[in-house]
Amino acid sequence: MKTNPVYLALDFPRLETAEAIARKVKDHVGGLKLGMEFFYAHGHHGVHEIAKIGLPLFLDLKLHDIPNTVAGAMQAIHVLEPAIVTVHASGGQAMMEDAKAAAGENCKVVAVTLLTSLDERDMTATGVGGTAHDQVLRLADLAHKAGLDGIVCSGHEVGAVHRQWKDGFFVVPGLRLADGKAGDQKRTVTPRKARDDGASVLVVGRPISRAEDPVAAARAIEATL
Repeated sequence: MKTNPVYLALDFPRLETAEAIARKVKDHVGGLKLGMEFFYAHGHHGVHEIAKIGLPLFLDLKLHDIPNTVAGAMQAIHVLEPAIVTVHASGGQAMMEDAKAAAGENCKVVAVTLLTSLDERDMTATGVGGTAHDQVLRLADLAHKAGLDGIVCSGHEVGAVHRQWKDGFFVVPGLRLADGKAGDQKRTVTPRKARDDGASVLVVGRPISRAEDPVAAARAIEATL
């Protein structure tokens, strides 16, 4: 039986809300993603409570600082036994190397390349030239050199990165069903498209968590895979 690649994003400030939704859909997702909004509100205690649900945890904390500080942060969350943790690729090779060295053996460290809420216009405004596609490939190569397990990128780039990095671990957020609303996401694809192009983990948040019937929404996505 294949593992369900869908990780539900529990981006809620209230622990009770996150727990309730996670318990409802736990049989139709493969893991749970806890981001900054949740972690800053509940810290280690909140992670321990969500861990009781029994699914792998993805701590999407997007660590980005000097190498020593990021290594220290990674050591601090090691006790939570996350399956996946994110750092920002733009923090540089040394930072990524130290992050990986400080992570536990069973924790995959993946680098965020270009947020799915950004496009070329946003890149230009921050002084980054070229296309989103080129920037993702460039940062993926840097993460590979740093010894990370993989990267986070949109479904628009995952196919090209997968061809470049055959054994990489690729996390794709910003996914929407064909008839779904994009919201603040600018580079979206369907879960099936991302999976077919090489995604290892599919991060789905609002299409499930904000649905009138989260269980039905999770099952519908699961069925497309």
